[in-house]
Amino acid sequence: MDLHLLDAAPTPAERAAIDAFLGPPKDGWTGGAREPQDAHTAAGGHHSRSQRHLLLPALLAVQRRVGWISAGSLMYLCQRLTIPPADAYGVATFYALLPTAPRPPRVVHVCDDIGCRVRGAEAVCAELERTVGPAHHPPTGTSHELPAIGSGWIRSPCLGLCEEAPAALLTQAGATPVERLFGNATAGRIAAVLAGNDSTADQTRAPIPQAGDPDLLLLRRVDRIDPTDLDAYRAHGGYQALRLALDLGPDGVIREIADSKLAGRGGAAFPTGRKWDAVAKQPVRPHYVVCNADESEPGTFKDRVIMEKDPYSVVEAMTVAGFATGSEQGFIYLRGEYPLARTRLQHAIDQATSRGLLGDNIMSRPVRFTIEIRVGAGAYICGEETAIFNSIEGFRGEPRNKPPFPVQIGLFGKPTVVNNVETLVNVLEVLRLGGPQYAAIGTAGSTGTRLFCLSGHVARPGVYEVPSGTTLRRLLELAGGVAGGRALKAVLLGGAAGGFVRADEIDLPLSFEATRAAGATLGSGVVMVFDDTTDFADILRRIAAFFRDESCGQCVPCRVGTVRQEEALHRLQAHRPIGGTAAELALLDEIGLAMKDASICGLGQTAYSAVESAIKRLKLFDGVAPR
Repeated sequence: MDLHLLDAAPTPAERAAIDAFLGPPKDGWTGGAREPQDAHTAAGGHHSRSQRHLLLPALLAVQRRVGWISAGSLMYLCQRLTIPPADAYGVATFYALLPTAPRPPRVVHVCDDIGCRVRGAEAVCAELERTVGPAHHPPTGTSHELPAIGSGWIRSPCLGLCEEAPAALLTQAGATPVERLFGNATAGRIAAVLAGNDSTADQTRAPIPQAGDPDLLLLRRVDRIDPTDLDAYRAHGGYQALRLALDLGPDGVIREIADSKLAGRGGAAFPTGRKWDAVAKQPVRPHYVVCNADESEPGTFKDRVIMEKDPYSVVEAMTVAGFATGSEQGFIYLRGEYPLARTRLQHAIDQATSRGLLGDNIMSRPVRFTIEIRVGAGAYICGEETAIFNSIEGFRGEPRNKPPFPVQIGLFGKPTVVNNVETLVNVLEVLRLGGPQYAAIGTAGSTGTRLFCLSGHVARPGVYEVPSGTTLRRLLELAGGVAGGRALKAVLLGGAAGGFVRADEIDLPLSFEATRAAGATLGSGVVMVFDDTTDFADILRRIAAFFRDESCGQCVPCRVGTVRQEEALHRLQAHRPIGGTAAELALLDEIGLAMKDASICGLGQTAYSAVESAIKRLKLFDGVAPR
């Protein structure tokens, strides 16, 4: 391939960051010293193309070293990996955490999404603007060639720490980069972090509200044992499931999963046993297991809690999945805003490998399985199962058309199992209890327990585990009801891609079948509570802005529809509808229908869901007259 590189060179720090990750260049074609024979023979070819999957990790390595992706660093990466500059630039600009214009090395990302919004995030941002200065914006003109210095803050979508809202994420580039996600953020604390004077911006977490409850299954070890101690994990039931799986054999494991009627917990609710069986039967090799740990749905944080506080369970469950489906390689695709989860998971992988629980001859059996963590860079769409494949492979994280389905052609074109964290850790309980016994928990159509993320105007926010079919009322009672004893106005189920239910509907059983019949959805387990002080028009506008920003832009219905939806909501909130309120609402409905019917993936198909439920269920704009 004849690469036409720009006349831009990396700084010594950028070159060092790339070489530290990729290794030193081997010839003049890939950035090394030019030798006489290089003029006659081009090295690379298939080998260079096989390195494409290293593009995103290499970009992240540069970002962690210098804080942004310069033209020089991008050109050097293109040379090292034999990627056309336009192609690499398209990947770099796809991700929110990879700025391609100068950004200060120390940045605090301040969440202003709906969960933090109802907990005072806007007041925090207003105080930051008054005391620290305006939020950082990329410079314009030719200044993109200038170095960035100092510190700054920027607004951010949901950071996945909703139980401690408002949340913030510190990213500090340098030779020893620092990344910390912290909650209960105030303007004063953020200002101290920006100045480098706040040692409290650590990664401690509040205990889950049900810690120590003997009835817990998925959360029974959380906040009870040291999450970094493999021996403590094994003393509390860890690796019993893997040993049982090895005794049962792949067919036996899949049979237990099928008997349990375990359905996916990421929102689609696809039968897990059927998915595993389909991959196991594929004659093409190799097979892959991908753990979808990119939970970016506003209001969702259950997977983060498991990864931070019970990381060995994720490693063990993925090993079971690999054994059952004939896979020897697993990937954890982890959202970039979870630095503590990354540290804990990598430690668990390293310890399991050193103790014979990963790698070759697992538990002294002829079984091989390895796990690699791949970190995302701030793209909600990468939670879609095929967008994950593109992201891992080094392309823009855009969804693929289906069929073919991942069980046939998935990661690197091979059969792939994709499950989220909660689904995988349920497998351990299925094997421990037995498939039929697990199926006896919950309801006939929604077996087992579910994790729900309670946030917003609730007295005790956090992750709660209850049997499927528990009513929303009972769940709210567990969380102490509405904070401050105020009146409940509505509950958002399923996050930004879900829908609202009214205060008079909280006797709704939280099961797949009951919510479907009620025109609602469980989604990824979001339960966001809103009291009678809530400005729902503002909440809807923030949801619409989220979908507009997060649309990958690949398909017209979503790319255009999310923008038009936000514009219509702005007009309605300003009491300036086009042709009157009824006409504007009819237009919104038409836009929403087009997105549902014609979008490639679930982002566009659900972008109107919360808006629609607020309009039709909460009657939000009824009686709104134009000014």
